[in-house]
Amino acid sequence: MAIMRQSALLLACATGLFASAAAIAGPYASRDIGGWTVAPSKDGSGCFVTRTFDRPGETTLLLGLDLDGKNHLSVLNTHWSIKPQDRLKLDFRLSNGGYTKHFAVGMVSEGKQGFVTSFETKFPTFFATSKILQIFRGDVPVERLALDGSGAAVVELRTCVEAQRDKPVKAGPDERASDDIPADPFAADPKRKLRSTKK
Repeated sequence: MAIMRQSALLLACATGLFASAAAIAGPYASRDIGGWTVAPSKDGSGCFVTRTFDRPGETTLLLGLDLDGKNHLSVLNTHWSIKPQDRLKLDFRLSNGGYTKHFAVGMVSEGKQGFVTSFETKFPTFFATSKILQIFRGDVPVERLALDGSGAAVVELRTCVEAQRDKPVKAGPDERASDDIPADPFAADPKRKLRSTKK
């Protein structure tokens, strides 16, 4: 049950990030850093760094970082046959270590199929200091992606997250005064008058 909830949460995060690839108004505008694009998520929950690699199927890699420090990694390709919600066990190898039989969930975004997963909070640092990311499904190689420039991109990713965290929160419609709220809603005959702010 916990795995299903985790899978649903990962899919929601990844889908939201891919859907917000365009720059949005706010304290941080998307920018290119050494071949990577860093941008805020549309819902203000964090930021992501992404890159599309020039190869068959145009593999897209996306690393998202939330305000609470959680991360999620998505890799997609137009040639892959992964279906949404597929449960996968993949091996991830970085220059400085790896993860064996790590869980991943199938997803589809912008015409590409792929997967999303998450790692420990230190993963963005490992990602930033690695030269390559290799992914395997058992003995089958899935991808080998050069991470040139990922160090500067992850530094900028963290800057973006801090900008999102410092963004002022606007009052929603429920927080503003409304003329249908009586001055005294507990009176015997409540009059629908706007509560005065004058003293």
